[in-house]
Amino acid sequence: MKLSARVIKLGASHGMFRIAREEITTIENVVIELEHEGLVGVGEAAPSVYYYGEDAGVVVKTVEAANAHLGDDPFLIEDITSRLAEAFPKAPSTVCGIDLALHDLVGKLLDVPLYRLMGLDAAKTPVTSFTIGIEEPKVMAERAGAVTNFKVLKIKIGTDHDDEILSAIREVTDLPIRVDANIGWTKEQAVENINRLEKYGLQFIEQPIAPGDNDALRWIRERVNLPIMTDESSLTLEDLPGLVGCVDAINVKLMKCGGLREAVRMIHFAHAHGMKVMLGCMLETSISITAAAHISPMVEYADLDGNYLIADDPFEGVTIGEGRLILPDRPGLGVRER
Repeated sequence: MKLSARVIKLGASHGMFRIAREEITTIENVVIELEHEGLVGVGEAAPSVYYYGEDAGVVVKTVEAANAHLGDDPFLIEDITSRLAEAFPKAPSTVCGIDLALHDLVGKLLDVPLYRLMGLDAAKTPVTSFTIGIEEPKVMAERAGAVTNFKVLKIKIGTDHDDEILSAIREVTDLPIRVDANIGWTKEQAVENINRLEKYGLQFIEQPIAPGDNDALRWIRERVNLPIMTDESSLTLEDLPGLVGCVDAINVKLMKCGGLREAVRMIHFAHAHGMKVMLGCMLETSISITAAAHISPMVEYADLDGNYLIADDPFEGVTIGEGRLILPDRPGLGVRER
């Protein structure tokens, strides 16, 4: 087996995607290819400097170094990904991209789509939300009102104008709304804001405070009615034991946890301890969005719209039908280049 990597530059749709802590205009993701016996498995890394100091250059160098850890049997995915995670603990998106390429390759070798390889029912995919980044309330409302084919909205908040934002959006749509504060509040602000915003008919509140204080999450949860979901507080499996009893749900992202194998472990742990799960994403192409969609029948919620938040997705895979994720039936991930 032989790995290779190429950097792709992507622009945010509408020219910018803004959340409470940063603005994104362009990104560099990495397409990872794994060649074996005339077939090519494809994966993607969407690195995060914010979390791990991992950028596209780091991904390319790590992919090159990862060749020494592969072996010659692509079916030994568990062994290979475990070796990679141990060798490159600060490069989760790289490990994720290789994990995806392995699953894609094995699916192609067996001539089955990934969801069948995982033993899952494609008819049980959830609806996915469509995300509205932070802008002026009028602009956010216009974008919310223009959403078609999605049945749930995810609204980025954590500003001084959250009431105005949600009020403007509620004037143009009655779709269910999830909100993400992206660590925008203190614990006291979180309780005040969540209770005030409850009137807008919200499904849940995602990551109201900065990670690192699970007792504060528990304190918030005891004082509000809306469910609390983590994201930045639940990056990996090791984060989850401390969240038991503190939150209602977790957001699992392939790029942060290291790929499909680790995501499945996180899903099982969360469910065993009474927490619901959402599969989320970064700004990603249809390669990794489709990979996450293949395991979405395992979870309650999906926020897999990263391929719609970039300007020109160079790949095609999962589609949306009446808000639901529709999985491709081609072998492996079922993704192809446009």
